[in-house]
Amino acid sequence: MTTVSRGITSGATGLGRSPLPAVPIPGTRSALRMPAAPSFAASGLAAPALRRMPGLAFGRQSLRPLAAAAPAVAAPSAPAVAVPEKAHGFTLQRQQYIKEYGSTMVLYKHDKTGAELISVLNGDENKTFGVVFRTPVSDSTGIPHILEHSVLCGSRKYPIKEPFVELMKSSLNTFLNAFTYPDRTCYPVASTNLQDFYNLVDVYLDAVFHPRCVSDVKVFEQEGWHLEADNKEEPLSFKGVVFNEMKGVYSSPDSLFYRCVQQSLFPDNTYRHDSGGDPEVIPDLTFQAFQQFHAQYYHPSNAKFWFYGDDEPTKRLALLDSFLNEFEARPVDSAVETQKLLHKPRSVTEYYAAGDGEEGEQKAYVGTSWVLSDTPLDVETELALGFLDYLLLGTPAAPLRKALNDSRLGDAVIGGGVDDELKQPCFTLGLKGVDAESRDKVEALILTKLEELAQTGFSASAIEAAVNTIEFSLRENNTGSFPRGLSLMLRAVGAWIYDRDPFTQMQWEDALKSFKAKLSSGSDVFGPLIRRFLLDNPHRVTVALLPDPAKAAATEAKERARLDAVRGAMGEQQVEEVVANTAALKELQETPDPPEALACIPALQLSDIPPTITKVPTATRALADGATLLTHDLFTNDVLYLEAAFDMRPVPSRLLPLVPLFCRSLTQMGTAKESFVELTERIGRKTGGISVYPFTSAVRGKADPIAYVMVRGKAMGGKAADMLELMSDVLLTARLDDRQRFTQMVAETKAGMESGIISGGHGYAAKRLSAQRGLAGWLSETMGGLSYLEFIRGLAKRIESDDGWQAVQADLEAIRTALLQRKGALVNMTADSSTLASAEGAVEAFLGALPAASAGAASCWAQGLLLPRASEALTVPTQVNYVAKGANLYEDAGYQLDGSAYVVEKYLGNTWLWDRVRVVGGAYGGFCQFDSHSGMFQYLSYRDPNLLDTIEAYDGSAEYLRGLDLNKDELTKAIIGTMGDIDSYQLPDAKGYSAMVRHMLGVSDEERQMRREQILATSNKDFKTFADAIECVRGPAGRVVAVTNADKAKAVLDEKPGFWDVKRVL
Repeated sequence: MTTVSRGITSGATGLGRSPLPAVPIPGTRSALRMPAAPSFAASGLAAPALRRMPGLAFGRQSLRPLAAAAPAVAAPSAPAVAVPEKAHGFTLQRQQYIKEYGSTMVLYKHDKTGAELISVLNGDENKTFGVVFRTPVSDSTGIPHILEHSVLCGSRKYPIKEPFVELMKSSLNTFLNAFTYPDRTCYPVASTNLQDFYNLVDVYLDAVFHPRCVSDVKVFEQEGWHLEADNKEEPLSFKGVVFNEMKGVYSSPDSLFYRCVQQSLFPDNTYRHDSGGDPEVIPDLTFQAFQQFHAQYYHPSNAKFWFYGDDEPTKRLALLDSFLNEFEARPVDSAVETQKLLHKPRSVTEYYAAGDGEEGEQKAYVGTSWVLSDTPLDVETELALGFLDYLLLGTPAAPLRKALNDSRLGDAVIGGGVDDELKQPCFTLGLKGVDAESRDKVEALILTKLEELAQTGFSASAIEAAVNTIEFSLRENNTGSFPRGLSLMLRAVGAWIYDRDPFTQMQWEDALKSFKAKLSSGSDVFGPLIRRFLLDNPHRVTVALLPDPAKAAATEAKERARLDAVRGAMGEQQVEEVVANTAALKELQETPDPPEALACIPALQLSDIPPTITKVPTATRALADGATLLTHDLFTNDVLYLEAAFDMRPVPSRLLPLVPLFCRSLTQMGTAKESFVELTERIGRKTGGISVYPFTSAVRGKADPIAYVMVRGKAMGGKAADMLELMSDVLLTARLDDRQRFTQMVAETKAGMESGIISGGHGYAAKRLSAQRGLAGWLSETMGGLSYLEFIRGLAKRIESDDGWQAVQADLEAIRTALLQRKGALVNMTADSSTLASAEGAVEAFLGALPAASAGAASCWAQGLLLPRASEALTVPTQVNYVAKGANLYEDAGYQLDGSAYVVEKYLGNTWLWDRVRVVGGAYGGFCQFDSHSGMFQYLSYRDPNLLDTIEAYDGSAEYLRGLDLNKDELTKAIIGTMGDIDSYQLPDAKGYSAMVRHMLGVSDEERQMRREQILATSNKDFKTFADAIECVRGPAGRVVAVTNADKAKAVLDEKPGFWDVKRVL
């Protein structure tokens, strides 16, 4: 349940339960299961996230210029689908074929409770279910968020502590999570295995309607908050998973900015509160209020249900009715009130906790926001706003975004433009890294540029690129690893919960046709939109979030004073009760469910798992001068997905930190014949997106890593030559001399990384550890970790002088000279056979334009570049910690890879680490990861209140594994859960990308099959073997890196002198 903040939508969307994955260590698990291919965002900072618009289910990252000719897919005629008009307590309300998605949508109403169901029928094997409740709030105690965590902690039919965790261990799910929005709570699941899908649905339905948490205060205390003290002399503290999670959220200036925007835009309805919970307010929540909230809102009369995929439609009705038929219809007052538009603009100033050092001097966040309407918009207007949003902000060359970047008023653009996740659409835009004296200039610039664009409009080329971009994305419907059924559910729910027609969210074809006709007629479409919704709209708020170096200490002192006051008001008996409750809760948390209780969770059998790997069709052909062509014959709807990889090893080590910015520069400075704007628009008209980024990974058994610069794109098959011509222009003729644009990219990178280390410190800690042990880890750190941030800070100062800029420009050209060559180049294509055949000539022309060999020698970098082996505390202004500890199992323990390692790794994360770090410790996440290529094994925690206690939990892992004696059913569940990861669902482009990476790493299908057989044969002995291997992490080889605050880092040194080196980051 990862946090997904959509624009100003500040509720804890996706604030939940699955252990957060660490920032990927290159190559992890790629021998068996490849991650989904990266989005088409440029390397470095992605564009601001785009809010959902009709037909789009993901962020602006996927809206990098996407295509001229959208996929030419003839809409299939409506099939004759027979669905029952009445069955299992449901009555048909409406049936319609949705040509845009080749699906029949059926709306049912449950006779007894009034619950509504949308049943989507199609041939997608990735089946999806969801239930959504409207959950508006009247305060910021975080009730819906805590409840979202808690209902999955046992239920009437599944009376164990963590059914959710048991599903994580043993399910083949393709999605398992829950989301809390500002006004609704969603519980979705997905699976390609039919029985597994039914199992997931059953557990989730019992969880939401019959949860243990409403009768067991201990669940509320664990997931929400409680007072804690281990003895009478110890000061009281607040503990709880959500409490600590939201402390992490409130430590992030970016999160605080969006929360302030939402609350300022909506002063009169539920959105003025934080459904995720304000850490200062969460301890006001009582168990009685928690119980009442569930009783009020978690009722079928307040529910919207969703089924999608190729499962039997009548069984859906029977399954739901088996839960609903014990309820009676009743009125539920859960409607979200409309915020009336205000009559004059306002300004709001708030503060965030900033560091007090010179490192990474923190500045203001300034943004201007509007509520666009207080009445529902029709589909065509929503679509038009989406196009306008893209024209204003959708690429770095978009005029409003470019104006903000060029102004030099701040470091990076913030705000995602249009956001329609709430009842009323909003628009937010601004800058972070603004000097306090320039704060008023940001709003003035935005309004001035909007006025100019309302008068002059957009170029025909920009409009054509925007239309083609968005139309391609709508038709391609590429949701990556996110189930398509879930993306459609979230789109429908965005209207459905406000009592609007959910079908219209899917039906964009006619609205698009009408909108394009207006554009073709020459009508001024966008000027009136800018005036109506922005310039002439007085419901405008400008928020300034200013740094306050004293705020962190003041917040901590306020909490301490509250706790001391509570302690002072207690009698001796009350203090003893707190101590006893602390001990009782920990005992409960540390006591596992007995095997006979766990048997209630439905599970598959090993016979349900295919014994052989799924192969991706791959043809390999050697081309001239040492280049290689890989092709994958897969149905892609006439879309060609292409990657061109260039060996990075000829690039001198001193230039490697510049490579990410070099990659961005190739597409963001223009070419010899085109300006930056013209190049961006040509990408939008001719291709499905071009991105450039570095890729590195360790290779098992070798000291030297692989390292490539990847050029990635997609286009219609008939546009292959156009795409490859663009790639050639970008590589060979891209200008690298735009000092202003480069300076802005440096500022954006710096701002993004300084925000990132506060909100995602576990990724920085993990990279720091890996950089001590191998070149692949060092490369990742050098081009994306703390070392890279330090380089960027120095680079920002260096390019201020003319001499410094000239030297950097020369270095950029040196990278290009060293990089570009046919020798060692690899081109990877995924499409159907006819598209592949027609593109091969263009590929040969593309490679033929490159030099046969570069001036650099392909010799790898020296091991002496690695970071010193040391434990470190990286200090930033934060209320929580991110704790990493690791070692190299191959080097430090002599471990020989076996497929069982994947089973043990996942089991350890879902049991011991989940229980000790998250459940007992109160961290939002506690997990481990094993990079089977480098041998690095790491423990990581996320939004963690603890430091040394977490490390102690890590150190107990080996002993825990040694003490296990899993029965047959437990072993089977662990194996099946791992196979769900290994056999993760992939769309065709991801399959081709995965096959390419396996080729790079030298991982054969024979090895994949061997690992699969080892996984399926995992035994208790393998758990003990892996326990012996990870013992080295506890020993002298283990190192710790934590992102924490200065006071906590010092407290550790006071308790354990010399434990780590302290490095101030912010």
